Amino acid sequence: MKDQIGRIVELNKTPKRIITLVPSQTELLFDLGLDKEVVGITKFCIHPQEWFRNKKRVGGTKQLNLELIRSLKPDLIIANKEENNQVQLEILMNEFPVWISDIATLADAYWMIEQIGLITNRSEKAASIISGISNQFVKIKTTSTASAAYLIWQEPMMTIGGDTFINEMMKYAGFINVFSNYKRYPEIIEADIKKLNPEFILLSSEPFPFKEKHFEQYRIICPQSKVVLVDGEMFSWYGSRLLKAPSYFTSLRKNL
Repeated sequence: MKDQIGRIVELNKTPKRIITLVPSQTELLFDLGLDKEVVGITKFCIHPQEWFRNKKRVGGTKQLNLELIRSLKPDLIIANKEENNQVQLEILMNEFPVWISDIATLADAYWMIEQIGLITNRSEKAASIISGISNQFVKIKTTSTASAAYLIWQEPMMTIGGDTFINEMMKYAGFINVFSNYKRYPEIIEADIKKLNPEFILLSSEPFPFKEKHFEQYRIICPQSKVVLVDGEMFSWYGSRLLKAPSYFTSLRKNL
């Protein structure tokens, strides 16, 4: 199988001992109907709750417990280029089959879901999930009309560039990313936001847990901007949670 960074991953049978290192892809495996096949997850894989409570946790997405992973004897590890540590993934690649996703667009997400469905012998269910997501997204208006800055971290202050999956989801939610000419996840300062003066400042619930207490700081920076707390999972999770994203985006814009 070829993964999303172009590597060939050799599998001689359907995996029976899977370790998943990405929260959104963990949830996807559950929604594909897997259970006993998944032997390890990360401490950030909070959905589904029963897996979070009962599955073996192999560390964080960036700080994996390699010895614990080895002890679980996986026949497949599912990872992500952006969310996992490259050095640790390279170590694991030398010992186990590692399938790596790399997602910046909705099309990338569809391909990932399709391929993981194929790998796990759940192609029919994967096709159903993709169809469900696609049907939901075509129902929402994709015209971006409101300028916005999307914040993912507080100290240092960090936003998202135009080459990210979040940037793509912002478009579907009806926002124009004022930092779209930046790459990946740049650090910014207050003056950067003030200069661009977006109509909205979107504070994400993850990875930094912004709360309402942070609103005042951004209201002072940009008095003309409306500060909104948004569900980071809906903007950044690229697995089966995408089934819920369009209705969330529609509701979000209606309530602004």
